[in-house]
Amino acid sequence: MGKFDQYNISLKGLKSGSQTYEFDLDNEYFKKIDSPEVQQGNVKVKLVVEKNASLYELSFDVNGTVQVPCDRCLDDMDLAIQHKEKLQVKFGENFSEEGDIVIVPELEGAINIAWFLYEFIVLNIPIKHVHAPGECNKTMVSKLKKYVTIEKDDEENDDIDFGDDDFEEEETTTDPRWDGLKNIFENNN
Repeated sequence: MGKFDQYNISLKGLKSGSQTYEFDLDNEYFKKIDSPEVQQGNVKVKLVVEKNASLYELSFDVNGTVQVPCDRCLDDMDLAIQHKEKLQVKFGENFSEEGDIVIVPELEGAINIAWFLYEFIVLNIPIKHVHAPGECNKTMVSKLKKYVTIEKDDEENDDIDFGDDDFEEEETTTDPRWDGLKNIFENNN
């Protein structure tokens, strides 16, 4: 028995109408997937498979939490996942994906959804994931404050929020010789 056999959905034996499946994706599932983005979590999946003439429509409802590292302090944080997705499947000679349609070999008559579930989860993790204000690791935040300098006219760093109001922006002063060199560089561009 393969490590993802429980995620095989046999399509050949389905009668017209719909069939419902439920899956609990826990830490063991994420360890088996062995991908760096998510290694722990607790996600519930409800899958409704509806058979039409020659097409199967798989409707996924994914809800739960996954653990990802905070971009600011690197401590693990729980991130809620809520997603609905539809996948259309039909039979063919070889496995392939053509746009929104997945083609499954007719001889096999089944589709394994383990990797699709993981993709749905990972693609719904926001690019920026940080703890709520005040929940980051205090030691790491204090080190960040020590080494990160925010200039008052720096628009790129306006969204940096260390989670407390005690951090004051420092106005940096530079050696005037560097300012002169910076002007030469800016005039040549």
